[in-house]
This record gives sequence, C-alpha cells and structure tokens, in this order.
Amino acid sequence: MARASGAAATPAIAALTRAKIPHTLHPYQHDAAATAFGDEAVAALGLDAARVFKTLVAEVDGARLVVGVVPVAGHLNLKALAAAVGGKKAAMAAVADAERSSGYVHGGISPLGQRRALPTVIDSSAQEFDTIFVSAGKRGLQVELAPADLAQAARASFADIAADGHA
Repeated sequence: MARASGAAATPAIAALTRAKIPHTLHPYQHDAAATAFGDEAVAALGLDAARVFKTLVAEVDGARLVVGVVPVAGHLNLKALAAAVGGKKAAMAAVADAERSSGYVHGGISPLGQRRALPTVIDSSAQEFDTIFVSAGKRGLQVELAPADLAQAARASFADIAADGHA
C-alpha cells in the first residue's frame, strides 16, 4: 500500500512509519458540525461501515483506562471489553480523560501513537477483512491497514467486544 501525501503527520502516522507498516492515508473534509465522527468518515469516503473502526476509551473496574476498537456499524460491549482485559465491568471514560491519555482530540482518537500506551482490544470482526480503517489521529483523516498490522503496532489483542447497532 502506498501512503497518500499531503496529510499532516500525527503520532499515529509516525508510529506506522517508524514500524515500517504498510498503510494508506484517506483524508476527507471534516464538517465542524459533525458529532458522529465514524459515520462521517464512512459517508465521506464511501466505505462499508463494517470496515471502519472507531476507537473508544473505557474505564475498567473504576481504576484503569483501556481502548476498544469496534466497527462504526456496531457499538462497544463494555462487559466483553472488561472481560477481555481481565476485569469485571467497564464504563465509557470521560472525554477529557480519553483526550488527556491519548493525546488526541475526541473524534480523532487513534489506537496508534497514543501518548500513554493503554491495553487495547480490537473486535474480532476486523480479522474478516484484508484491510480496515481507523482514525489516523485527527478528524478528517483515516488510515487503512491490515488488521494484524494494527494489532502489532498498537500491541493489541483481538476479542469479540462489539454488539450490533449504533452506539
């Protein structure tokens, strides 16, 4: 895969470049009024929502932050995420905590190149595709890469952590 040029570097892109992981950048015009960032990427790039994954930060057992990467077409099963990292229960992290931990702005959080590496779990459905799309670290920029490469770069595991329907 060739990288698209012209996109500003982010820590996510830098991490992929350092690791020599093949990827393709897909920039699109972000609408400042948009609040459903994954849906916006799907529509702007004309992609299958099952192949575009959103990065969500949750707090497990009230004590530690973890990252769940699930399809835009579904939502995060918090109980399954907690179990995948050896916990009992999870709740969505406060936006400020997710931004502070990751170093990214809400709607542009990438599972790659985060300021503080967190345990990361990718929904198993990602393995059904040759490539998937995740945020490249800012609103209006997606990165396409192989699921196994994402797992390697994010030091992530795969588990069934998504449920059908929009979150």
